[in-house]
Amino acid sequence: MGAFDTIDIAATGADVSQTWLDAIAHNLANINTVRATDEEPFRAMLVHAEETLDATNQGSGSRVREIIRSDGDPMWVYDPEHPLADEEGYVVRAVVDVAAQMSDLIVAQRSYQMNLQVIRAGEEAYQSALRIGRQ
Repeated sequence: MGAFDTIDIAATGADVSQTWLDAIAHNLANINTVRATDEEPFRAMLVHAEETLDATNQGSGSRVREIIRSDGDPMWVYDPEHPLADEEGYVVRAVVDVAAQMSDLIVAQRSYQMNLQVIRAGEEAYQSALRIGRQ
């Protein structure tokens, strides 16, 4: 393991957490999106991450493997006044689980904060090591 591997690994974790936070923000911003019943509803984006390995098969960080859309049946809402309502007065709501998104938001924030703390601690350790050599 090289001198800056700790910082590099934590940086990949922060990148994944940032992507996760961005997806959650997008999902929550579209919670009230409605569509016509013959259109595909907005579906929450789900971030799948995975470990990355170096040439020696050692863990070297993480990365976003894919971003998929949530599945499940959309909720049909009776709103005959809505301009997108069908002839029966229904529109389709977004497929977003607000409780799950809020829980994920807390975990993603904590993950981002922890990765930044590891980066800061690594930088401080390396700065201390450089000061030792100058004394």
